[in-house]
Amino acid sequence: MTYDLMLSGGHVIDPANARDGLMDVAVKDGRVAAVGPDLPGEAAKTVSVDGLYVAPGLIDIHVHVYGGYAGWMFPDVHAFTSGVTTVVDTGGPGWKSFEDFKTTIIDRSKARVLSLLNIVAPGMLGAVEQDVSEMQAEPCAEMIRAYPDIIVGSKTAHFAGPGWEAVDGALRAAELSDTVAMIDFWPRPTRTYPELLARMRPGDIHTHVYAQHVPVLDDEKRVQDYMWEARERGVVLDLGHGAGSFWWRMAIPAMQQGFPPDTISTDLHQNSALIPNANMITTMSKCLNMDMPLPEVIRRSTVTPAAAIRRPELGSLTIGAEADIAVLDVRHGDFGFVDSGHARHRGDRRLECMMTVRSGEIVWDVNGMSWPDWEDAGEYAVIR
Repeated sequence: MTYDLMLSGGHVIDPANARDGLMDVAVKDGRVAAVGPDLPGEAAKTVSVDGLYVAPGLIDIHVHVYGGYAGWMFPDVHAFTSGVTTVVDTGGPGWKSFEDFKTTIIDRSKARVLSLLNIVAPGMLGAVEQDVSEMQAEPCAEMIRAYPDIIVGSKTAHFAGPGWEAVDGALRAAELSDTVAMIDFWPRPTRTYPELLARMRPGDIHTHVYAQHVPVLDDEKRVQDYMWEARERGVVLDLGHGAGSFWWRMAIPAMQQGFPPDTISTDLHQNSALIPNANMITTMSKCLNMDMPLPEVIRRSTVTPAAAIRRPELGSLTIGAEADIAVLDVRHGDFGFVDSGHARHRGDRRLECMMTVRSGEIVWDVNGMSWPDWEDAGEYAVIR
C-alpha cells in the first residue's frame, strides 16, 4: 500500500488504544491509515523518528484566542509549536460576538479551534463581565445549539460580585444545550468552594485547580475532602496554568497525595506565554517533573480532555481518525521550571515538540526532519 506519510521507528504512546511501544504510523488522505511495527508498504514521504515519542495531537482545553482578556493569541503559531492540534477558546466570545470569532479566527486557522461560550453576552471584555444583565442563559444555549460542531459548552470567569449569577447562568446554559460548563471561580464570603462544587454536575469542568486562590489544600497541606468528593462525583479538575493560577506550593503537595489534574491545559494568553511560560509543552514538562509518568502526561493531554469536551474522536491514533500527531522528545539535564507564584521547581526532564502533523499535513518541523539536506534539494522551490 502507498501512503502519503510514514513516521517510522518512533515510540508510539497512544493511551486511547493502549499502544506503548516502537511502531510506525502511516497516514493516507489526512487520516491515520495504519499503526504497527515495521509496517509494509511505501509512502510519498517517510520520516524517521527513531528515539522520539509519537503521540496523538495534543488538546488544550483552556486557551484565549479571541477577545480582550490580557491579549489573545493567534492559535496556529502557539499551538503547533507545542504539538497541539486542537484548542478550546474559553470564554472569549459570548453569544453576541461568536459569529465574529468564527469568521475572523476559527475559519482562518489550521488548528482545530473549538469554543466554550461566555455566559456574558459580549464576551470577555473587562467591565461588562460584571454586568449580571448580560448573563443570559437562553440565548447562550441557543447559540451553542446552533454550532454543535464548534461550541462545546459554556464558560464563566472573572465575576467579582457576591452572588451566583455567573456560575448559575453558565450551568443553566450548559444544561439547556446538553453540554458542559467550565467554571473559573474566585471565592467570596457569600460563595465558597464547597458550595460551587456542590452546584457543578458530573462532567462540568473546574479550571485552575492548583491556583493560590483555590483552597485545594487545608491548613495542614492536605487535599480538602470536598475536592476528593467532587472528583468522585465526576467533576473534571483542570490544571489551567495561566499567569496566576499554577503554584508549585499547591500542585506538588496535591500530587504527592495522589491528586493529579484530570486534564492538562495552559490558560495561554499574552501575559502567561513568557513568564510563567504556560505553553502546553512546558506545562506538560512541569507535570512530568512532579513524577507524573509520561504515558499519563500524554493521556491527560489527549484522551481525558477529548472526553471532557465530549469529542471522543479526538486525541487518539485510531485507524480512520483524522491524522493529528505530535512527535515529542524528552531531554535529560538540569532544568528549572517557574510557576505563577514566582517560585522555581528543579527537574531533570524537559519535553520538546519536534514535529506536529495536523490532518495529515506537517505543520511544524523544528529540525527539518521531513526536508531534504540542502545539497540534495535540487532547484529552488516556489515559496507561497
